[in-house]
Amino acid sequence: MNQLWLTAKLDIVESLRARWFQIYTLVFGGIVALLFVFGLTESRVLGFIGLSRLLVTYIQLTMAILPIFVLITTVRSVAGDREAGVFEYLLSLPVALQAWFWGKFLGRYLVVFAPVFLAMFGAVIWASIVDIEVPWNMFAYYTGLLAAMALCFLGIGMLISAFARTTDMAQGAAFMIWLVLLLFLDLILLGVMIQGRVDPELAVTLALVNPLQVFRTAALAMFDPQLIVLGPSAYVILDLFGTDGFRLFALAYPALLGLGSAALGYFLFRRGDLL
Repeated sequence: MNQLWLTAKLDIVESLRARWFQIYTLVFGGIVALLFVFGLTESRVLGFIGLSRLLVTYIQLTMAILPIFVLITTVRSVAGDREAGVFEYLLSLPVALQAWFWGKFLGRYLVVFAPVFLAMFGAVIWASIVDIEVPWNMFAYYTGLLAAMALCFLGIGMLISAFARTTDMAQGAAFMIWLVLLLFLDLILLGVMIQGRVDPELAVTLALVNPLQVFRTAALAMFDPQLIVLGPSAYVILDLFGTDGFRLFALAYPALLGLGSAALGYFLFRRGDLL
């Protein structure tokens, strides 16, 4: 356990020195600052006002930015060390392979999640100072949603990094996966498929395999519990899960997908590099 924490600490220190982390932090902190500057807490959309409106916008922007940031930066973890010849030195050190891999996973998770959460938490602190009502239920759920999102794409990134032989190949694969997920993002189009006699349960199930679609739908469900904007797809989702059931699914499925991807990446890492 001590080896795992030391490896995680080393990865955190290296990430804090990297330019990508500084840009990453500024992006999310800047988003919240701009939302306050432009007075988003004073506007009203679909009945949301105050910090609720800001959180809704923030989660939508984060959904577009966080996955690609996490993927592009994470895929260099194993692939980059492989190219740098780190594994040759690793075998001579008293560090278990399991502790090294999962230590990097833990350290990178803390690095990618902390700026996103702190930006949102900073918005809550400022709202409390200026006497804006804080929707704690929404804040807690969005925190869980962001944690699941970060875990999901971090696991996918570690899998790509363990599989790819070079950093260029890893980054190319990460970008292609992100692009494919974006291409299958719209459940409104699935409404057309359902009307075209495609089995509704099959169409929605295929769509919800995409973690980006799960995040987007869960974010919508916070201010539109009946998912009216999704058209016919909403009936299938609510029949399959129910409102509360889907919210739980949106937290559990991406987290399990991320952990499963990371576990598969560890298996490939052991067999491909060190056996």
